[in-house]
Amino acid sequence: MEQYIIKNVEALWPKINRTYHFDSNEGRSVPCEPNAQNAEYSIQFRMDNDTAKGLFTAMSQCYLANKKDKWADKLERTFVKDDDGMFTHKANLKGVYKNEITKKPLQVDASNNKLADDFLLTTGSTVNIAVQFYPYDYGGKQNVSLRLRAVQVVKYVPIEERNPFEATDGFVFEAKEENPFDAGETEAEDAVAEPKKVAKKPSPPTKDADGNLSSIVDDWDD
Repeated sequence: MEQYIIKNVEALWPKINRTYHFDSNEGRSVPCEPNAQNAEYSIQFRMDNDTAKGLFTAMSQCYLANKKDKWADKLERTFVKDDDGMFTHKANLKGVYKNEITKKPLQVDASNNKLADDFLLTTGSTVNIAVQFYPYDYGGKQNVSLRLRAVQVVKYVPIEERNPFEATDGFVFEAKEENPFDAGETEAEDAVAEPKKVAKKPSPPTKDADGNLSSIVDDWDD
C-alpha cells in the first residue's frame, strides 16, 4: 500500500522504543515481547485542521480505490476533534504480522541520523510520521488504518523528572567544588612568616667556575 508522511504534528504518548500492550491488572500499557498478545508499537498525534484535512483526503482516496462490494460508499472520519479545533488520531504497528515479528519503526532526527534503538520519544515533541494506508473490513465496519513505519523527530522535548514537592523554607544544598589551586593559596596566606635568615655573601667565582658556566651556556644551543 502507498506511503504517506504526516508533517509537523505533536506526538502524544509515543511507544516506539519497543512493543507494549495493555495490562488490565495494572490498568495501563506496559512493555512486552513482540509476540505477546496485542503487542504493538504506537503513537497518537495531534494536528491542525489543514493537516487533518490533507490526511483524511488521502485516506479517502485509498479507501475508494480499494473498496469492496457491500462496503460503505465513503470513508467514515474517526479523528477526534478537541475544543481548540485540533484533531487527534493514531498510527500503530503490530508486533507480529502473519506469524512473523515485524520490523521496528525507524526513528531519525531532523538530519535523518538514525536514533538509538532505545530512544524514548516524548509527548509534546514535534514529529513527521511515515505511515502506510491499509483499508480493512472488521465486524462489518470499514476504514483505513495507519500502519506506522517511521518517525522523524523535528523538535524534541526532554523528559522532565516528576517532583511532587513545592519549594519551602529549610535546608538548601550548596555544592562547592574543591579546587586544589585555591587550597594552596590559602595555606600560603595562613602560614606563619618564618624569621628572616641573613644569607652569607657568596665568594667571587673562581676562574674554573666561570669556565664551566660558559661551557654550559655554549652547550644549550648545541
